[in-house]
Amino acid sequence: MTNAPAAKPKKRIYQHLYFWVLVGISIGIGIGLAAPGVGADMKWLADLFIKLVKVVIAPTIFATVVVGIAGMGNLAKAGGLALKTVLYFNITTVFALAIGLVVINIWQPGSGLGYDIESFDTSAADATIESAGATDSGFSGFVLDLVPTSFASAFVEGKLLQVLLLAILVAVALSMLGSRAEGMVRGLDTFAKTMFGVIKLVMWVAPLGAMGGMAFTIGEHGSAILGSLASFMVSFWITCLLFITLVLGAVCRMTGFSLVKYVRFIKDELLIVLGTSSSETVLPRMMTKLEAAGTPKHVVGMTIPTGYSFNLDGTAIYMSMGALFIAQAFGVDVSIWTQIGLLVFMLISSNGAAGVSGAGLVTLAASLAAFDSVIPVAGIALIVGIDRFMSEGRALTNLTGNGIGTLAIARWTGDLDRDRLKYVLDNPQTVDVDELMKQEALGATNSATDAAGGKTEPAKETADRGA
Repeated sequence: MTNAPAAKPKKRIYQHLYFWVLVGISIGIGIGLAAPGVGADMKWLADLFIKLVKVVIAPTIFATVVVGIAGMGNLAKAGGLALKTVLYFNITTVFALAIGLVVINIWQPGSGLGYDIESFDTSAADATIESAGATDSGFSGFVLDLVPTSFASAFVEGKLLQVLLLAILVAVALSMLGSRAEGMVRGLDTFAKTMFGVIKLVMWVAPLGAMGGMAFTIGEHGSAILGSLASFMVSFWITCLLFITLVLGAVCRMTGFSLVKYVRFIKDELLIVLGTSSSETVLPRMMTKLEAAGTPKHVVGMTIPTGYSFNLDGTAIYMSMGALFIAQAFGVDVSIWTQIGLLVFMLISSNGAAGVSGAGLVTLAASLAAFDSVIPVAGIALIVGIDRFMSEGRALTNLTGNGIGTLAIARWTGDLDRDRLKYVLDNPQTVDVDELMKQEALGATNSATDAAGGKTEPAKETADRGA
């Protein structure tokens, strides 16, 4: 490997986005502790930031998936990549659900609470149950929900699975047009770069969003972390760490890189997600970083957006543990066969759950509605107050899994530049994601891997671009 050139002067710490996100989180915690009433009224800052991001996520995913598939120029290869992506993500989701069931059965944080559904106050769950009831449950409901009522409605309602379906159909149609579609593909690529630029601007509001989110969480729900609810939260966070260490760690080893180095590489994105409770906020940054780490553009363009619909490992853990916690709290003995049935049902219902704060709770309620004869869906009221504390864990696990999955699938398909990945993980400071996104917005290529030909550039040129 060619020796890297002398690095450019390092940025001062206050020039990094993650520093200001940490400042925002710290200020938010301080406000929540010192003035809970003020903190509880600051949720609008987090909501504003999430809305700013969500408004461009659907069109960004649409454009990147279309360009990724159409740019391959081979429908058979694109179909194989899509099949491997969905298969991998569903396998890891099964592991996530299973680990959640195992831990909650061993830990049993809800045992001994002795709630009675007849006298239990379920008012806190009314809004969640109403939202869950507005969607069809079961396999047929899942399939029907894949198809939007109109082309525009998928974007208006922000349903990522529907956007993904439309993107695949459009990409296939463009591939069949051959050279006549080149202008359209270039136009969508430019549009995607424009959306990346918009999100790059929006990201500088992240510190305010993190401050508002943390102030609200501490100010509104600070007293809800006592007793068995705290035990449930601790068990959930430990389960997420177990999943990342055991399952995703094994995937990292099989792919040929270190989990610890990978986490260090995406630490900025993890901090942003921690403050905002949404993995969607860092979608363009993750795509840019993974391309810079030796993953071809067409693989990133397919796997990362697909992962936001099919690889919500943190949400899967939350759903399996939440269901059994509610059952334990009400003294319900759930048989192993019912638990397996619940796992299978949740494997379907977890697909398509948005990676935004609060979606996991609604998805859990929708799943429990199908098992209401065993586990009371009204028991959702028991965990509504602590959902925000769980949301960070869900989003962090989802983000970590999506990135690792992308690298694993690139290795599986033989597209991963392993030398490039090793260099970048050993020298994460050589990848300046803000500069790379700026180049993307200007139409310059930041990836060492040519999306069309799979050509790899020397590490020296990589460092030049990323430093």
